[in-house]
Amino acid sequence: MNMIPRNEYPRPNFVRAEWFSLNGIWDFSFDKETYDRQIMVPYAYESEMSGIKETKFHKTVWYRRNFSLPHSMQNKQIILHFGAVDYYCKVWINDRLVKEHIGGQTSFSVNISEVINYSEDNTIRLQVLDDHADLEMSRGKQFWEEESRSIFYTRTTGIWQSVWIEAVSENHLKNVFITPYLDEQSVRFEYNLEGKADLTLEAQISYKGTHVTDFKVDEKSMKGCITISLNQPALRAWNFTEELTWSPEHPRLFDVTFRVYQGEIIEDEVTSYFAMRKVSVENGVFKLNNRPYYQKLLLDQGYWPESLLTAPTDEAFIKDIQLVKEMGFNGVRKHQKVEDPRFFYHADIMGLLVWGEIGSAYEYSREYASNMYREWSDTILRDYNHPCIVVWTPLNESWGVPFINNNRMQQGHCNAMMYLTKSLDDTRVVIDNDGWEHTCGDLLTIHDYESVKDVLEKRYESLENILLSAPCGRQLFVSNYKYQNQPIIISECGGIKMHAEENNGWGYSVARSEEDFLQRYHDIIDTFLNSNLIQGYCYTQLTDIEQETNGLLTYDRNPKVPLEEIRKINEGTWKKVY
Repeated sequence: MNMIPRNEYPRPNFVRAEWFSLNGIWDFSFDKETYDRQIMVPYAYESEMSGIKETKFHKTVWYRRNFSLPHSMQNKQIILHFGAVDYYCKVWINDRLVKEHIGGQTSFSVNISEVINYSEDNTIRLQVLDDHADLEMSRGKQFWEEESRSIFYTRTTGIWQSVWIEAVSENHLKNVFITPYLDEQSVRFEYNLEGKADLTLEAQISYKGTHVTDFKVDEKSMKGCITISLNQPALRAWNFTEELTWSPEHPRLFDVTFRVYQGEIIEDEVTSYFAMRKVSVENGVFKLNNRPYYQKLLLDQGYWPESLLTAPTDEAFIKDIQLVKEMGFNGVRKHQKVEDPRFFYHADIMGLLVWGEIGSAYEYSREYASNMYREWSDTILRDYNHPCIVVWTPLNESWGVPFINNNRMQQGHCNAMMYLTKSLDDTRVVIDNDGWEHTCGDLLTIHDYESVKDVLEKRYESLENILLSAPCGRQLFVSNYKYQNQPIIISECGGIKMHAEENNGWGYSVARSEEDFLQRYHDIIDTFLNSNLIQGYCYTQLTDIEQETNGLLTYDRNPKVPLEEIRKINEGTWKKVY
């Protein structure tokens, strides 16, 4: 196997200089701890890029790798990071158990300083358990049958995001939550320090290379909160609302450098960034930076033919975002997946709205609910600082809560997920149960795969017709809940398949030719653009995935129709020329 370069920093909004990657070749085995083969981390064994490409069920897999620390890391605290390991894992360093983690979609870390050999080789071992048949386990689109079918795809087992090590001083910045206040032209920093007491936290804020302001706090309690005004002389040359805010059209970012001091000695330095960006719902209108904003989204499930849930390269994220924007979309709904932080980083700097989501389970239980609360909380806290994320979607189409219409526990779980999200992040819009059977969310989102223009126009010509509709055979609200003037967004639609594609592929409707495809796409999108009641749509989907061939692009990212024609339809300027 050839080494795959993945040298990009795995946590790009909280960067330290001293780190190294553990991606690459590891010893590996199925079922028993024999290590009789090798695997390329961070690619799951089911994928081609792992070097194995086997899709048989294996509930247990093992990983092993040796590593040594560079001299510069001697006598420092050593933190081991995992981007994501699906689903339950145990981690040993030098035969000492250091971590157990449940949840296949979230990042986790462990301080291994007490068990590390600073001047000798070290051995890391993982046991990963992933039961394909457990439908109470959050899994997203990973299918529980051996062969992919319908909307479900090849499974992901084990390590599927970057593994890496960083060195920190005993006194360091553990984390910081950055919250912009656009109306007040200020930004709040909630910070947590680790180490000895009597530390000083200093920060320097800049914009496009221009120094804006500093702050310094002496901290005895190891955590605190400070709000800093950005109404500073250095920014007076810019109109704050028009020239300093973040949007897909103008993704403006502020840089910030944090330093932790003990006395006069710098103990830690972290670089980050933030944006002045506000998301709100006011009087039934979705707003970005206090202005109504029409969302034109693509359903993006984040699969690649050679690497499944793991992006083959960092450039693959950039390419997808470029293609999305070239087609005239301003955002994506990341569907049934907690994406790698590097995707959010590129969306931040390139300008793309993102709906953050987590892969669902399919059966309800108390164990599922408690695990999901923890995994969803970890997701929100990890990605809180990314300005591209404007909507949180904890549940989709009643997956995991199949009897929500009449089951009070499942209704309670839906409400709990919504309010749990609000309790951790009050700056974003939250959907309760995307698609149908809503309870208490900030948006009324509808999944509607109708392809006949006359039917769609009738359905969305009045609020009464919308609320009485059940486009996919499900009521929009569960019993005892009703519409509360939420903005209405069609969060899944389209899914058109090209007739010429393979017979085993499928879509929600079929186009006979390129011309027919564009007309069908126009009929759907034009209906929503012309409705006074709809504030956005999400087209299914960005790419084909395995047997589901309803993407605007093929699985390997080739356009099926000219991108500029899709853009014209999204912009409402398309004219039929055939």
